[in-house]
Amino acid sequence: MINVWILLVAYLLGSIPTGLWVGKLFYNTDIREHGSKNLGATNSFRVLGKKPGLVVTLVDIFKGTAAVLLSLIPYFSTSTIDPLLLGIVAVIGHMFPIFAGFRGGKAVATSAGILLGYAYPLFILLFIVFFTSLKMFKMVSLTSIISVTVAFLYGIIYGVVTGSWGLCILTAVLFIFIVYRHRENIKRIKSGTEPKVKWI
Repeated sequence: MINVWILLVAYLLGSIPTGLWVGKLFYNTDIREHGSKNLGATNSFRVLGKKPGLVVTLVDIFKGTAAVLLSLIPYFSTSTIDPLLLGIVAVIGHMFPIFAGFRGGKAVATSAGILLGYAYPLFILLFIVFFTSLKMFKMVSLTSIISVTVAFLYGIIYGVVTGSWGLCILTAVLFIFIVYRHRENIKRIKSGTEPKVKWI
């Protein structure tokens, strides 16, 4: 039974619609009605501004980190669920949140949070890759895809070198999630109509 509860908590953590709640509570704004109409961090920056956007980003990252660390809570210490699975469940919650009509974000920040909690050297690498790519291309969507691709390649190399394939499987799943959630962005990138950020 403990495994059921820990999976449920991981999903509920991921389901916290940070952008929606911050927008409604502090700005009387439903970000689903503005910008890209997405609940993620990028649209929070676009619609609400830099400070609330940063808050949304940090909380969304923390959701993934908290999920993979759930087994550290004494009540969940006997769980046999792999922390990576808990992270994936949290990402599913972020994409399909029960608290926001199952219309969520694109999984980038929460995926990063999983890596922060499980493989922080990879998180640091991707942090550098993300902002370097963003500086070059000015497109968060393209930068996110580049970053998760690097993560997947890192996972493959890590698996070959160590013989442990958990990280490779995780990054493969995250790659599929993020690319799929950015399919409309990919079309706009190809057509040259994808919006670019101006603050970097």
